[in-house]
Amino acid sequence: MRLSQGIEWALHCCHALAEAPDGSSLPVQQLAALHGGNPAYLAKHLQALSKAGVVVSVLGPRGGYRLGRPADQIRLLDVVDAIEGSSPVFLCTEIRQRGPAALPPANYRAPCAIAAAVSSAEDAWRQALASTTIADIVTASRRQAPEAVTATARWLRETVDARSRGQADEQNRKADG
Repeated sequence: MRLSQGIEWALHCCHALAEAPDGSSLPVQQLAALHGGNPAYLAKHLQALSKAGVVVSVLGPRGGYRLGRPADQIRLLDVVDAIEGSSPVFLCTEIRQRGPAALPPANYRAPCAIAAAVSSAEDAWRQALASTTIADIVTASRRQAPEAVTATARWLRETVDARSRGQADEQNRKADG
């Protein structure tokens, strides 16, 4: 099974938003900059996450994105389904019933063994994603790569602070003008 790169981007953005200062939101440009990516590409995925309620779009000068619910209530499966959809990864078309060795349909009472095996594997994969939350990823990241998490948290704080200062400067210019 291969997931799109959008899943990686979406999960990293959710992780960053979980680490962002309380009450803050980050615009797509800042999230893309944090990960060295393309804002237009990321915007498409953030819109899908927003539609699914994983993130919320905040309008206005301090606008951007924030998590739509607490990180411990966002499962990795929620993110995957928002980006990729929840359709099965394998669709059996019963090719075993075609060709020169095909038998009458009555001989195929049991589900295709290949479809059953792939479905079982997908069920296990989906269950693993459903049992892991963004909060779990934050905790694991803090344990496994504390320096990277600290650097990211510092960047997020500085970015939010700079946005706030810029807004205050703009309000002062309007008041003076």
